[in-house]
Formats: sequence, structure tokens, C-alpha cells
Amino acid sequence: MGDLLVGIHAGFHDSSAVVFEDYCLKAAVQLERLTRIKGDASEFPYRCIDEVLSIIGASREDVACVAISRMNFPNEIFKSGRLWRFYRQYVRRKSGRGLASVIRFRRKPPEEVIDSRRALEFVGLPHARSIHFYDHHEAHALPALFYTDWNDALLVTADGAGDMVSYSHRTFKDGRLQTIYGGQECWYTKRPPYSLAQVYQAVTGAVGFRENRHEGKVTGLAAMGEPSVYDRIARYFWVDDSGQVHSKFRSQRQQFGVIRKIARSVKREDAAASVQKVVEDFMLTSIRRLLEQHPSRRLGLAGGLFANVKLNQRLAENLPIDEIFVFPPMGDDGLPVGGVLSYLLMRDGLAQWLEQRQRLDNVYLGRNYDSEIDAALGVAQGIKVTTASPAEEAAQRIIRGQIGAIYVGRMEYGPRALGARSILASAVDRQMHDELNRRLERTEFMPFAPVVATEDAAEVFDVSGINAYACRFMTITCKVREPWRARIPAVVHVDGTARPQIINRDLNSIYYDILAAYRRATNIPVLINTSFNVHEEPIVNKPAECLRALVDGRIDFIVTRQAIYEHVARRGQ
Repeated sequence: MGDLLVGIHAGFHDSSAVVFEDYCLKAAVQLERLTRIKGDASEFPYRCIDEVLSIIGASREDVACVAISRMNFPNEIFKSGRLWRFYRQYVRRKSGRGLASVIRFRRKPPEEVIDSRRALEFVGLPHARSIHFYDHHEAHALPALFYTDWNDALLVTADGAGDMVSYSHRTFKDGRLQTIYGGQECWYTKRPPYSLAQVYQAVTGAVGFRENRHEGKVTGLAAMGEPSVYDRIARYFWVDDSGQVHSKFRSQRQQFGVIRKIARSVKREDAAASVQKVVEDFMLTSIRRLLEQHPSRRLGLAGGLFANVKLNQRLAENLPIDEIFVFPPMGDDGLPVGGVLSYLLMRDGLAQWLEQRQRLDNVYLGRNYDSEIDAALGVAQGIKVTTASPAEEAAQRIIRGQIGAIYVGRMEYGPRALGARSILASAVDRQMHDELNRRLERTEFMPFAPVVATEDAAEVFDVSGINAYACRFMTITCKVREPWRARIPAVVHVDGTARPQIINRDLNSIYYDILAAYRRATNIPVLINTSFNVHEEPIVNKPAECLRALVDGRIDFIVTRQAIYEHVARRGQ
């Protein structure tokens, strides 16, 4: 058995933890799935640490190293010094400080400003041999390379901010990984107000949605408007010859104030269309110039901005590349993976690190409740069980217009439901979109996403070698081919695009078999796949949450590996 390595992120949102056995990612979970609070970061993710260790049958004493983001730590964990004492007393009296801010203030690397042993005690892993404080954007970037077999790549990250920057650019070529911008050279600088992700965040709030939560709604809304204030936003930004984005704003406060004022001056559809075009145009210009300076045929992306699936489509269609890959948990919830990979890179060197790379098969990394779900549903009051041919039965129910949920194997890691905790329905009737919204209390402007088998994907969607890897994890949209748009309207957006998931049978047999049975009966190779959750709740985790959705009428049936379950008792009984 190799070393057990725990990665942790405890930030302002999306706290999470993962565990590796050397280079093998064994388990991962977001805090929200355990607390049932969307995007939760209200507590240190001790529960996540215990969960991932429990999943693999390990304990805290087994952990060899901890990789952790430069989060807020209690003051007593920082090493003392005259300037540090002055900073604490004069600047502000608080019980804790962000490590990244202290690094910038003291102009020293993390190991020189923090007591590692005390930090290990704080995170609850005092027996670990070492602790690694990873760089935010390096942790975003590394998985976008590690989970490929590429010989060359441009790696781009973009988000609101992390470790004093909002972007990073790296190249991989001839066995060398080089940071162009956004690495250690930025640790001691003030973060400039140039983040396009924060512009998008500001518009999200201005049009009535929740910032850092509902940016995807703005993406969907954008196709319904006109970019009428594009010029008013775009005038504040430019891209230099090296590909770096700049802005005219003097501060983040000014940036948010200006952008919100502009967004509120027009219809929300037009504000959404304007900011979407700004982000697409400037990121396309930035990456095109980076590719001119550092030629590569492969593009790896991570960071919260690349949760924007329409942006990813624009890049794939307009850049001279052969393949694009977006690390599936592209936001801060994915940072612990990159944090551990950063430690391994430091420990072993690049040559050995590169030898361990592998394509990502799946992100089924949560707890497996297969041994419990059938028992929980089978004894629940008012639940009818059908055990004969679950996949065939599920397909027939979907054909009759029912809405089902699949609950099998290990829960997904990241923002997308990918067939372990998914809701399935027919895509042939646009009214199904409205019915799902009603049942799940959602107000989605994007259509629900489709799932399609690998062998059928290129017939229905504009899928090629460029975007197929990304499509496996639903991190990119693409065009729906014209003959199919009228046949599957519930998954086609007003601009003729969809966000498909491509699946193979060997990774999730029951999921594939339901789709295959539906295709045999209807000659339609597509089903709706949306996340198994009610609006503003995280994706379901435990069997009790699955049962509640069935009893509450959110779905008509649940399919597991063993059976179909439906609620037949009257409400109130």
C-alpha cells in the first residue's frame, strides 16, 4: 500500500476533501453533500476528511501527508515575529488570518510563516508526516494535465481570485512544465481588479440571481437576449500581446459598482447576453494570443470561469486545437485534487509525475450505498417494488411519460450528475422541460442536459475528437445536428445547442442499459439527464434523501441495480 495523501480545501465556498493512495485518487466529497447546504463552507471540512477516509477503510492515523489550500488559519498557528505582531495589533484584531494574505504581507513562502505541526493539529491530522500548502491556480491547472496523455498542452485557469491572481497560464512541451503567468511570482503582489469571472458574478447579482451560485442561469439566459451593453462593459478590458487580460478598474469595489450599474440599465436577458459575449471574446483573444506565443494543439482548462459551458464551446470551435479538456470539478471543490498532485510533483519530480498520468474514466468517488438503498426503499411504507428487468422497466416507464431517478454506485464528485445520482426522462416533448422545472422547483433557462451512448453521439450532436473527452463529463456544449433538433426538443436550447454526456457501458452498466432499452423501443438514442436534487439543494447522497424525493413526488420511480421502486400510498396516509 502506498502513502495515503489527503487534500483539503476550506474556503469561502465549496469546501471539500479527497484522499489519494500515492497517484490514485480513491475518494472525494464536497461538504455540501454531507451538510445538505449548497456550496457549503460554513465549517472546516472535518466531516469530509472522515468521510473519504471511511470510504476506503482508513483512519486519520494512516495519513502520511496533508495538502491544503492557503485558507484562514487561527493566529496562533502563524510563526511569530516583530512585523507579524505589529500586523495583528495595528491592522485588525481577528482570531485568524488568510495564509495567502500573510505570505504577501511578510514576503515569505508559507513554510516560513506558519507552524506546520500546529497546522496539522488544527486540521485534525497530527500524525501526518508533512503538510503542503498548495498554490491555488497551480492546483486548478495540474489536474487538467495529469488526467490526459498529451505530449504538449496549454493550461489556462480563470476564476474570481486565488493567491492574488485570477488567471494562470502554463505550457507543457518536450517534457517541461513552465509557468508563464500566475505562479509564485504573484504571491507577493496586490491582486489586480481584472477578473472576468467577477464581472460575470456582478451581473449575476444585478439581474436578480445569487452570486457565486447562479452564474449558470445567466449563461442560459444569454441566448435569449441581445448584447446591447457589450461595448459599455468591454471598454474596461483589454488583452496584451502576451495574452494577459487587463482592466481599467482601480479596485474590485469600483469594478462591481460599474458593472452592476450597467447590467441594471437593460433587460436581464440583454445584460446576460452582453456579459457572456464579453467573457467569450476576451478569453478567446487571450488564449489565441497565448497559443501564438506558445504553440500547442491541446488545451487544458480549470477554475470556476470554465464552468461556463458556452465559453468552452466557443473556445473549442474557434481555436486551432485538436482536443480540449475541462477538469470536471473545475471550481474550488476540485482544488484538493490539484493540491495533492502539486505535492506529488514536488516530492517525485516532473519526470516521475508524468509517468503516472492517466485519462479520467469517471468521477464516481463518493460513498457507495448499493448495499443499503434497496433495504431502505424495500421496507418503506407505501413503496411498491418491481424486481424484474429494472433497465427495461425503467425505459418503458419513461416512454409512458414518467420521471425516474437512478441511484447506483458511488456518488459523483463535482457539480454534474453523471448517472449515479441522476434524474431521467424523455427528451421528445418540450413540455417535459416545464414539468421537471415544476417538480424540482427550478427556473432553468437552459434545457435539461441529454445523455447519449458513445456510438450514437456523433449522429445526434456535433461531437468530435476535439470535444468528446469534455463531453464525457458534461463540461461543454455543442450543436445539435439539424435533423435531431425537432425530435428531442426538451434538451435543445434556443440557440440549437445542448450539453451532452457521452457514456460507455463498462463504467455504469444500468445507466447504459436504460438508455439502450429506450433506444430499442423508440429509435431515440437520447434521454434527459439532470441532477437528482430539488432547487437549491445539493445532489442527493444518502438513501434517506433518495426516499424523500420519491415520497414527495419529485420523481415517479427510482431504479437501482436490483429493482424499480414507486410510491403508491396516498399523500397524508
